[in-house]
Amino acid sequence: MTDDSRAVAAAEAHPSHAATTKAAWLIVLASFLFATMGVCVKLGSAQYHPGEIVFYRGLVGAALMALLARQQRGSLATRVPTMHLWRSVAGVTAQGMWFYTLAALPIATAMTLNYMSSVWMALFMFGGAAMLGTARLDFRLLGTVLLGFGGVALVLRPTIDAAQLWYGLIGVFSGMISALAYLQVAALGRAGEPEYRVVFYFSVGGMALGALTIVFTGLHALTFGGIALLLAVGLLASAAQLMMTRAFSIGHKLVNASLQYLGIVFSFAYGIVLFDDRLTWPGVAGIVLIIGAGLSATMLRGSGPAKETLATTSSDT
Repeated sequence: MTDDSRAVAAAEAHPSHAATTKAAWLIVLASFLFATMGVCVKLGSAQYHPGEIVFYRGLVGAALMALLARQQRGSLATRVPTMHLWRSVAGVTAQGMWFYTLAALPIATAMTLNYMSSVWMALFMFGGAAMLGTARLDFRLLGTVLLGFGGVALVLRPTIDAAQLWYGLIGVFSGMISALAYLQVAALGRAGEPEYRVVFYFSVGGMALGALTIVFTGLHALTFGGIALLLAVGLLASAAQLMMTRAFSIGHKLVNASLQYLGIVFSFAYGIVLFDDRLTWPGVAGIVLIIGAGLSATMLRGSGPAKETLATTSSDT
């Protein structure tokens, strides 16, 4: 390793105070934008099917990423189309399920269930180590999984009624599939794929899946208010994704991963102010447990052999 490469590695491992602070503010703003996007999805669900919202979100995202690639003189051509395909299948499926739950559940509940992705990743790591016997079993990971699912039980029981239980289960599985998508995003990063290319193909996948659902559900009329909401979904998601990516490239990964959970806090505030959602103490306790489980899983992943911390944004997989 050359002196220059050692300096770069040291800077990445120990970012400066200014870089850490800038990254932290980027994460806070991105989390706010993701929560605001959730509000737009929930409002838009009154006019459009979730598949339509996925389609328009993909359309806006693909157009923006194509412009970004052009501005950076980059290319959208890829040498790993199969990896993009599987990332898009997992990511768009999770996104569609999350949009579906937002239509029926309190916004904070839907956001929290999707944030279970960190806990699911801990379960995958523990299960993989147990089955393959390639690493020492870390029962702390199992503890975070149990803590997370205890939080889910508290969130679902007091905050939704029996008619909404189906949506709650969809939200849980959305978080699980999101975890698979995040692992694939990490693999694409190791393959040298730039962020704009990853997001571009993810957006194209959203257009494809959304168009497929539209065949069965039909298109609803575009109103001025509807267009504003659909554009907001695409613009907010794309801006937040880029901010999140930039923050993780310059800041402290554990600090960034922790601050992402502010998205749940913002969603809670939106739910109370805009949608008159009920605030129950068991529900709050469940959300705190899920946040604690997610943070614990993030810290344990960061201290493991791989030394890899993944972004766990719930809103746009």
